[in-house]
Amino acid sequence: MKMSCHASSSSSLTTFTALAFFLLLFPSGSSSAKLSINFYSKTCPNVLNTVRSVVHSAVSKEHRIGASLLRLHFHDCFVNGCDGSILLDDSSSFIGEKTAAPNNRSLRAIAARDSTEILGGPSWKVTLGRRDSKTASFSDANSGVIPPPTSTLNNLINRFKTKGLSAKDMVALSGAHTIGRARCTVFRTRIYNETNIDGAFAKTRQKNCPRTSGSGDDNIAPLDVSTRDFFDNKYYKNLLNKKGLLHSDQILFNGGSTDSLVRTYSRNDKTFDSDFTTAMIKMGNIQPLTGSKGEIRKNCRKPN
Repeated sequence: MKMSCHASSSSSLTTFTALAFFLLLFPSGSSSAKLSINFYSKTCPNVLNTVRSVVHSAVSKEHRIGASLLRLHFHDCFVNGCDGSILLDDSSSFIGEKTAAPNNRSLRAIAARDSTEILGGPSWKVTLGRRDSKTASFSDANSGVIPPPTSTLNNLINRFKTKGLSAKDMVALSGAHTIGRARCTVFRTRIYNETNIDGAFAKTRQKNCPRTSGSGDDNIAPLDVSTRDFFDNKYYKNLLNKKGLLHSDQILFNGGSTDSLVRTYSRNDKTFDSDFTTAMIKMGNIQPLTGSKGEIRKNCRKPN
């Protein structure tokens, strides 16, 4: 069998859990044009056990990788579909997506893209069989399709809508911020200039993120102040208490149309898990390459 490079960015698992976000495997010579949850049942029946062992190894080294891979998945799928294009280095024929504004110095999971796991979370079955893109686009990654952390609520809703994802999907997927970290440079403006933020929370974050740009830019803080490495619904509880780290987090609960969803998810973790599962499956199916489209890269960083 051969390994495709983009699985961690295309969420291609047979039994995906927020406990396992792993690399997609392709059988050598396969040309099936259909995605299927049984894609590897005959050609690679031990795929889940193989990947799971790598997952445990990766997370034991660094818990943060789980959140990084979820972000990698999101940033890949929103730019011309879930095709692994984000992993490609610059070439003589194109400038890749790694140094585009939404990705530069932030897609830290690229070097560790094989797999990871996080604690807790739902499980579900996802169709398999995606292939790798032969090209990438710096301009497309820079075009605004990936909503920045300064986004308004309308921008978030519209950006997700263009990818076939509803406002409910967007709010549910934002719950991935129940794990992970963000750099000071991303949330500095919020903790010093915004008013819809808990005062004590802002002061705590300010201790590690000075007001002056250039000072402490790379210092990090947890996106979920309550349970930073556990996949749960505490992210939404934080929003109710004005403890969203990013502007694009807190804007989900700020007197707008998504307030009711935030309340629902904060009260019912099973509803959140269910809606998150649905949204992840939908996002993983954005414009996949199958059959004779794309290729199975021999080197994840460059086309064959």
